Amino acid sequence: MSLFSQFTSPFKLRERGIMGMNQRNHSYIGRYNDRSLYPLVDDKLKTKIIAQRAGATVPELIGVIDSQVYVKRIHEMVKDWPGFVIKPAQGSGGKGILVVTKHKDGIYTKPSGAEMNKQDVERHITNTLAGLFSLGGKNDVAMVEDLIQFDDVFDGFSYEGVPDVRVIVFRGYPVMAMMRCSTAASDGKANLHQGAVGVGIDIATGKAIRAVQFDKPVERHPDTGRLLKELAVPNWERLLTLASSAWEMTGLGYMGTDMVLDKYKGPMVLELNARPGLAIQTANGSGLLPRLRHIENLGSSVEHPTPAERVAYAAKQFGVRAKF
Repeated sequence: MSLFSQFTSPFKLRERGIMGMNQRNHSYIGRYNDRSLYPLVDDKLKTKIIAQRAGATVPELIGVIDSQVYVKRIHEMVKDWPGFVIKPAQGSGGKGILVVTKHKDGIYTKPSGAEMNKQDVERHITNTLAGLFSLGGKNDVAMVEDLIQFDDVFDGFSYEGVPDVRVIVFRGYPVMAMMRCSTAASDGKANLHQGAVGVGIDIATGKAIRAVQFDKPVERHPDTGRLLKELAVPNWERLLTLASSAWEMTGLGYMGTDMVLDKYKGPMVLELNARPGLAIQTANGSGLLPRLRHIENLGSSVEHPTPAERVAYAAKQFGVRAKF
């Protein structure tokens, strides 16, 4: 019986070394993440800047709107861009992200086909600046980015949105990964709490090992019917190496790296998170603790100084190599 079809009980999950929120906060985030470094990842604009300085590929920045007096500039800003994304720099959980796939004569079309007029777009930016979607409700800025070109290899695995890959990186080692695939329930956003599908990914191969929606195992995408066990992430080693390099970029010891695969540009850094959630364990049917403790037991000596070396080590130690 595969992990796709096997229901994993809470008791079984505890046996697998599942980490809880308190342990995550105290033993890993609190211990390995210097709070002075949080602004580097809590602010997506700062994250983009440090990623670019490190040579990482990121979605192209079209512009930034940081004041109410500039809100109406959005229409001129995007006139030569077929599609674009507006997101709060300090947003969390996918809140406030507006995706526009096309626009003409002041009518903006979302992935679902729903249309917005100029005033609707301006109102969204005004709400963003006011902090409606931001951590702690702080005043924010609106980032306008180029639309990621969906890689054809993921057709049917996501619905009305671009899937992303969350990789937990601990002391520079990629220890667990999942792909988050949007659904109608999640309104095209790759957010598990809103109904996206989480697909556990084998660190060694980039292939699917298990999938869940609303914490329950699923075998097919709820909207497209695509068999989720067929999912395999291309350029997997390159993607993991980019994720692993986020340790050097930020200095954070425990983080979630959110990656996307662009049809033309390959793996890209989308966001970094100093407080990644724990649903990745459910998606993988496996706990983080054994893998984290394995890395801790390596000691403080630098045995694998480059991201590529750390990826190779992690693949050997944490690969599942599941068979369906």
